[in-house]
Amino acid sequence: MMKKKSIYASRASLVLILCQVISALDVPLDSKLLEELLQPPTITQQSPKDYIVDPRENIVIQCEAKGKPPPSFSWTRNGTHFDIDKDAQVTMKPNSGTLVVNIMNGGKAEAYEGVYQCTARNERGAAISNNIVIRPSRSPLWTKEKLEPNQVREGDSLVLHCRPPVGLPPPIIFWMDNAFQRLPQSERVSQGLNGDLYFSNVQPEDTREDYICYARFNHTQTIQQKQPISVKVFSMDSLNDTIAANLSDTDIYGAKPVTERPPVLLTPTGSTSTKVELRGNVLLLECIAAGLPTPVIRWIKEGGELPANRTFFENFKKTLKIIDVSEADSGNYKCIARNTLGSAHHVISVTVKAAPYWITAPRNLVLSPGEHGTLICRANGNPKPNISWLANGVPIAIAPEDPSRKVDGDTIIFSHVQERSSAVYQCNASNEYGYLLANAFVNVLAEPPRILTPVNKLYQVIADSPALLDCAYFGSPKPEIEWFKGVKGSILRGNEYVFHDNGTLEIPVAQKDSAGTYTCVARNELGKTQNEVQLEVKDPTMIIKQPEYQVIQRYGQVSFECIIKHDSTLLPTIIWLKDNDELPDDERFLVGKDNLTIMNVTDKDDGTYTCIVNTTLDSVSASAVLTVVARPNPPFDLELTGQLERSIELSWIPGDENNSPIISFVIEYEDGLHEPGVWHYQTEVPGSQTTVQLKLSPYVNYSFRVIAVNEIGRSQPSEPSEQYLTKSANPDENPSNVQGIGSEPDNLVITWESLKGFQSNGPGLQYKVSWRQKDVDDEWTSVIVANVSKYIVSGTPTFVPYEIKVQALNDLGYAPEPSEVIGHSGEDLPMVAPGNVQVYVINSTLAKVHWDPVPLKTVRGHLQGYKVYYWKVQSLSRRSRRHVEKKILTFRGNKTFGMLPGLEPYSSYKLNVRVVNGKGEGPASPDKVFKTPEGVPSSPSFLKITNPTLDSLTLEWGSPTHPNGVLTSYVLKFQPINNTHELGPLVEIRIPANESSLILKNLNYSTRYKFYINAQTSVGSGSQITEEAVTIMDEAMASRQVDIATQGWFIGLMCAVALLILILLIVCFIRRNKGGKYPVKEKEDAHADPEIQPMKEDDGTFGEYRLFSFVSSAPF
Repeated sequence: MMKKKSIYASRASLVLILCQVISALDVPLDSKLLEELLQPPTITQQSPKDYIVDPRENIVIQCEAKGKPPPSFSWTRNGTHFDIDKDAQVTMKPNSGTLVVNIMNGGKAEAYEGVYQCTARNERGAAISNNIVIRPSRSPLWTKEKLEPNQVREGDSLVLHCRPPVGLPPPIIFWMDNAFQRLPQSERVSQGLNGDLYFSNVQPEDTREDYICYARFNHTQTIQQKQPISVKVFSMDSLNDTIAANLSDTDIYGAKPVTERPPVLLTPTGSTSTKVELRGNVLLLECIAAGLPTPVIRWIKEGGELPANRTFFENFKKTLKIIDVSEADSGNYKCIARNTLGSAHHVISVTVKAAPYWITAPRNLVLSPGEHGTLICRANGNPKPNISWLANGVPIAIAPEDPSRKVDGDTIIFSHVQERSSAVYQCNASNEYGYLLANAFVNVLAEPPRILTPVNKLYQVIADSPALLDCAYFGSPKPEIEWFKGVKGSILRGNEYVFHDNGTLEIPVAQKDSAGTYTCVARNELGKTQNEVQLEVKDPTMIIKQPEYQVIQRYGQVSFECIIKHDSTLLPTIIWLKDNDELPDDERFLVGKDNLTIMNVTDKDDGTYTCIVNTTLDSVSASAVLTVVARPNPPFDLELTGQLERSIELSWIPGDENNSPIISFVIEYEDGLHEPGVWHYQTEVPGSQTTVQLKLSPYVNYSFRVIAVNEIGRSQPSEPSEQYLTKSANPDENPSNVQGIGSEPDNLVITWESLKGFQSNGPGLQYKVSWRQKDVDDEWTSVIVANVSKYIVSGTPTFVPYEIKVQALNDLGYAPEPSEVIGHSGEDLPMVAPGNVQVYVINSTLAKVHWDPVPLKTVRGHLQGYKVYYWKVQSLSRRSRRHVEKKILTFRGNKTFGMLPGLEPYSSYKLNVRVVNGKGEGPASPDKVFKTPEGVPSSPSFLKITNPTLDSLTLEWGSPTHPNGVLTSYVLKFQPINNTHELGPLVEIRIPANESSLILKNLNYSTRYKFYINAQTSVGSGSQITEEAVTIMDEAMASRQVDIATQGWFIGLMCAVALLILILLIVCFIRRNKGGKYPVKEKEDAHADPEIQPMKEDDGTFGEYRLFSFVSSAPF
């Protein structure tokens, strides 16, 4: 016996159905295959078992079936054959078993009531439909009845009966008035399941004459109306008036007032009742009670709980509804009606029965000749259903014998079947509540293998993902499947492949080398066939730069990148989502090739943005969160509590922090009494704090506001708090920064910083200004001023100390005693000059000056220091006068000496010293003359080289701009420079100071020389100046060189020399790169000072140096 199979989900384009039977073939739903295979009939569509039809329309009884060959149809009616050919009103649709009864042309629906059953038959068997009961819909009229008006006493209960006519199906009941408005319902007034209208207690407003019950019959789309019912409610007051009018004074009369009553159940009656419901239906239990006050209904299940998720309460909890009931819902359900006077209850015993339902319905069985199989039919119900079998619509007990078939209760066992064993079997499961009928065929087929997958079908997968190659097949007996790779490949085996029972080849992890042609071979004892499919393996799609988390301020611009890499043969599409939904339809969102840009970001743009890349084979995605931050929203609901004279508590509710935590709250105040509209800083508290205790000043009309601060910035201020005016008090403090400074020699100017408005502590702010001369036994002189911050005391001695104090006061009194400060009356210019001025020359550019301090009494003010005025009178070397430029050095404090830097050497200077106070400078000391010694001169002003000849050059130079003394001589140095810029021996000549030119003779022709010259004083040599010049070439030698240059041997020699030089240059270049000689420029820099250059040994480069003579412009 073959093993039971199962089908894996795959990308196969052909869906295979697995019959859930033992030893059965799977028949694919391939249209071409199904057209070719013989198949017993199968009912595909039929009318419902209980079929209520509209008597005004044609009756259509459906019966559709399929099979190969196409089945023929026949009908029975009430158990006997229904010959439709004999009834002109009945036709059967072409290629169908559906009956159409023509009611529209004179037929009557009542004539066709009955039980109908359809049979579909072909050479392989017969299938039958359910028993279809045809009944026409009915909507009868209400029977006429005389309705008496209902007269009810206020507070009594009332039931208005509907009693609708019996229809098919039952009508839907509702109550309305003459204006077709639904009557309002409540806990007191409601409609029962039977359609009656229940009043737990009537009220005067219930009086009306148009209580109308309506019945709606949906099948015929008609509404029937009962005659209106009149209700009149008598109140106790009106009832007493009526009784009083009809009784004598001696009669005892008067209706009892409305009395409250405990609950009494109107429906159901009695204390218990029973209810039977079928499994799967909706269970409806109802309890409606009378009573005053109106009772409230509660439901419980005795010995258990009401089922969760399936229990509902309707009609103001008067109806308990349990959906999809099962046998477990059987039991006793109690309703309890309760008001303030008591309770009433009713127990409903519920029994859940069950019409038959399937446990295992028989399934179609396809077998090969000689195979085995079973049909199983298992059903359950309450009571347990009876199972019976039919073969081709005939009870199996009287059906033709089949030796391959054996019935065993709910199972039919088939063994060694043959093609003649094909048939349709029916299983009937029935009990007193209904029945189930199922058709299942046994189809015995002998078919060679067929492969249903298209030839050369192309499969494309992503590398490292599974590849599923289909080989949908059919054959009877079931074929064996083998797979090969390539045209001459061997059979595929091993753990790297998975072979599914439906023929599919799975490559769990496809690689690039998995691509190629695969061949599927199907064979059974009746034949063999094969098919090729193609597999392509593509590179996976990747997001190489994913969108990143972004924090952006409101109204800013943000971009998310999504750069991808994909297989060149696949066309990707990029989709952007926001919070897993489409992007808003907003022009601010700009989708580029590989990015998403959001302009002018707002708070609603906050969220998760996802980039999804799709190809035909794969999909990848990446997400990033956008957090929109902004300054916080302003706090609100400011509240002042705990008001005291000098403190108050302020609380507030923070506004939205806009994704950036609040760091702190700034509290500001406004003084509406002194500075309305001006807000001042009060304090700052951490962002976690929403209350603060504030210190207050007297006589201030406070308003407060709060500003929230986060990393983005400050919020707008909150709305101001309510105002709070503090009581007046004496000033707590006195003016600050009190000073006494005279502006003239005979006055004292007293200044202070006035108190702020809130510092006044009360009305009438003034200042008491007091002063007296220090160290003199004088009384305090005082004056009271207002609205000023300075007071001038006149007629004071020059620059004497004063004790000063300024005290604040208002209408309630004085501030605490102020502290005293020391001030001085006005200064005057110093009276005397410093004496004993001495100058000590340190060197040619620096001197030191000393003086004696002046007596402090003569300063007549604050001693600020001394000023030294000095200037150059003349240069001792030139004896020429020039414009006198005085220089000033200030020495702070009581210093008695100072240094004079930056003097010129060999010059004559004068200086004087003056004392300085706050008023100005005192008289100057007598001028003091001093001289600076000689220094080294500056470089000569220029050096020119002219008149070059073969062996001589003429040098001219200018005297130093700053000789800084008496010039003693000039020093000239020179040395030759060869073609490699190397310097030759250095020659030095000393020249008298009065010379300004020199002719150098006996020089080498066509040679470059470098010259250095500097001036000297008795102190030393000054800086030098350099210049270079070249002697000219000899003409005879030049002509000989020209003649030689025309000779061939000379040209060859020069070429050889050039080659050698090139080789030498290459060698030198390599040596330099390895740390050899310095570059030329570095050599020239190194030769700038010939005195520090070592003399090179005479290597013959410059030839022999000869004695030279010079001609000067003046004798030595």
